[in-house]
Amino acid sequence: MKTNSALLLRSGAIAAAALAMIHAPASSAKDSGEAIAEDAEEEIIVTGSILTAQQDSIRAKRAADNLTDIAAADAVGRFPDQNAAAALSRLPAVAVQRDQGQERYIQVRGAPNRWTSVNIDGIPMLGVDEGGDTRAFRFDAIPAVLLSQMVINKSLTSNLQADAVVATIDLKTYSPMERKGLHVSGDAGYGFMDLGKGEQRQGSLRLSWSNDTFGVVVGGSHYRRKQLTDNREVGAYDANGPTEFDIRQYEIERWNNGLFAGVEFSPQEGQRLYAKAIFSEFNDDEQRNQYEFQIGSAAARGTRTLDSGNLSNVPLRGSFNYAEYRNRNYIGTIGGDYEGDDGFNVSFKMNYARIDNNTYLPLVQASTSGANNLALSYDNSDPRFPIVSLTSGTFNQASLNAAGAYVIAGRQETVSDSYTAKLDVSQELGDLTLSAGGLYADRDIDGTNFATSNIAMIGRLGAGAGLPFNVNSYVTNKPWDTGFPLGVTLNYVDNRAMRRDVDALLTRLQASGVYNPALDVPQTDRYAQQEKTLAGYVMARVETGPLTAIGGLRVERYNFDNRGQVQSQVGTARVFTPLTYTNSKTDFFPSLNLKYTATDNLVLRLAGQRGVSRPAFGAIRVGASINDTNSPGTIAGGNPALRPEYTWGADASVEYYLPGNGLISIAGFYRWIDNVFYQSQLPVGTDFYSSGGIDRSRYLLTGTYNGESGKLYGVEFNVLKQFDFLPGALSGFGFQGNLTLLDGDFDTPTQTGLQFQGMSDTIANASVFYEKYGISARVSYQYRSDWLDTLGGFGSGEFRKGYENLDVSLRYALTENFTLFADAANLTNEKYIAYQGTEAMPTEVEQIGSRYLFGVRFSY
Repeated sequence: MKTNSALLLRSGAIAAAALAMIHAPASSAKDSGEAIAEDAEEEIIVTGSILTAQQDSIRAKRAADNLTDIAAADAVGRFPDQNAAAALSRLPAVAVQRDQGQERYIQVRGAPNRWTSVNIDGIPMLGVDEGGDTRAFRFDAIPAVLLSQMVINKSLTSNLQADAVVATIDLKTYSPMERKGLHVSGDAGYGFMDLGKGEQRQGSLRLSWSNDTFGVVVGGSHYRRKQLTDNREVGAYDANGPTEFDIRQYEIERWNNGLFAGVEFSPQEGQRLYAKAIFSEFNDDEQRNQYEFQIGSAAARGTRTLDSGNLSNVPLRGSFNYAEYRNRNYIGTIGGDYEGDDGFNVSFKMNYARIDNNTYLPLVQASTSGANNLALSYDNSDPRFPIVSLTSGTFNQASLNAAGAYVIAGRQETVSDSYTAKLDVSQELGDLTLSAGGLYADRDIDGTNFATSNIAMIGRLGAGAGLPFNVNSYVTNKPWDTGFPLGVTLNYVDNRAMRRDVDALLTRLQASGVYNPALDVPQTDRYAQQEKTLAGYVMARVETGPLTAIGGLRVERYNFDNRGQVQSQVGTARVFTPLTYTNSKTDFFPSLNLKYTATDNLVLRLAGQRGVSRPAFGAIRVGASINDTNSPGTIAGGNPALRPEYTWGADASVEYYLPGNGLISIAGFYRWIDNVFYQSQLPVGTDFYSSGGIDRSRYLLTGTYNGESGKLYGVEFNVLKQFDFLPGALSGFGFQGNLTLLDGDFDTPTQTGLQFQGMSDTIANASVFYEKYGISARVSYQYRSDWLDTLGGFGSGEFRKGYENLDVSLRYALTENFTLFADAANLTNEKYIAYQGTEAMPTEVEQIGSRYLFGVRFSY
């Protein structure tokens, strides 16, 4: 196991706050905001202070049957977190993947994000992001204020979905029956991004009312940020050094909206009917200004090394866009619970969920040529920030070849419609509880890969259509506002005006028959799929003295229908052939959780389970473009014969509960994984793509394949303690933190010891807080070490450099109902760096700056 001594010095202690809770029926909360726990078997709803939340979390962790961590709604409110991913990142062994500096995907225990499954109110949810490239659920579309709890199940019980290798996360929405009477809560905040001084704003409102039998809740949330993202990229490296310096800046406007409503009816204690509806969306309008100094293509070569160069006749390419990214979730659930006096309990749920992810990115590009090419030198002594200087003449930003301008119509849309029904039944028989249940899920996926194959030469065609297009005319007089050194002076381009004129031009070209938007996404990139899962389980819980054991078996029947089109060449004609691939499989998933209460303060746990991770929809699509003229022939498309990844896993923990208020624990886990996914170009190995008497089983398919065995293991250290032993005002201080050390690798038929994508070998969180006299303050630190971001087709990979993050949150209660807040995030002003092989060869450097938000929270 690798360790990081520098990290231990920076974080100041081994740590880990175990904020863990179990699934159980809800209890009510006092009007003062302090939580009530009726007994250890009931769920504890945390609505009070940091200390109250910690105390209740410790109590719940002691009572839990499986290994579980939780972020509660009030704890989320005390961090500068807008979405569910940011809130979950505070928990032990959780890392996040960011896009433009904003949290998007969750990686539990450093594992690939596909190994963590997601439920919303107990119903499985899948992601269809980036053209179905991943099943991972994207959390930036779910505002944290819609939720009452975020629970991470690190060991599974048989009533949970088996589609998980390292964890299942259950996002729980708010129940109006949690508090009696009329309640109003919300917040309003405004602030700014340090880089570019773009605005940041948020607001939420929740209204709930209930009596002893009926409750209703409605609410909504909004968050918006306008940011600049500085970005530097290197196209590639060869034996002489970098081949391209890519200087970019993104002007981004992102916003999340959420609406939710729920009604509940409880005619008597132990009986409940409910209906819930959620709409959430993530929107991203992105303007790109990008200049590529193509030094590897210099017509008159000079000197080019890793550290410096002097070249002439260097082409410059400009790329510009005003793009739209959208992700929308429509979720509706009806259900009911019955708890009988004789220990007989029933719970049912029926759900419809639609997830729509789409992208439109019309990218305009043009290059210099001839006399407009550049003579330049560069200083790459700090490879993060190459400095380009002209050696003769002046840099004319408006020197691109207008006639040669073209637009690439990048586009994708993937939609998932799913219907799910779930039933759970249990019978208590003294110290023995028997449970059984089932789930049926029917999901349709209509998707497309992200395609960039339709190109229109708008420079020349625009003049012919009566709409002359000159890419240089959109250069403004406003210089870049950047935190990175440039070396040359760059002004912004009016991307909005360019997009407006490009849209008008493409409409004119479509009317004249020159441009066909139907070709933006080729038929071979489209797919239609249906998956049906029928699952059932039996489970028993027995408590005998200090030992509690839960064992069960889950059986899943999985059916998949996969349809698409294959393109091949017959003579000079392109032929499209519809194909269908179907498969069915019945799998068995046992699980066992043991808990031993050795003393009043010491709890030991041991768990084992089997799980599965199924391929992404885009990876297994039926859709391919076949080239029969190559030797051997090649296929670009999906691999419908891809098998799921299967795992056997073991977990163990030792938990010591400190007198008064505190916890020290250590947990370890091990996962054995078969059929690990990786990308490569290999013989397809089946006759699925064979047709017309042509055997294509040995053609080279570029796509996703199954590797062989793999292993992932690690250890988590957790510490949580309020310093209540200190006198007077000092007793308001406390600490919580976690440190996770990880390792693991997998094999393919040709390589051994490959690193898992997304696995940092060190993940840490640490918070020092103070809460007393109406003041609630927290300084929070996060760290993750380097990780492999993408695994190339031939084993080459792009790595992401580890980073730190420092946040500060301040709260002051003016009255019982009003609290002022101030949040400062990313105070270390992190630079997110990717590199090829070594840090001396960075491929991307990105920065968004710190962000600040100020406002008020209210609750009645």
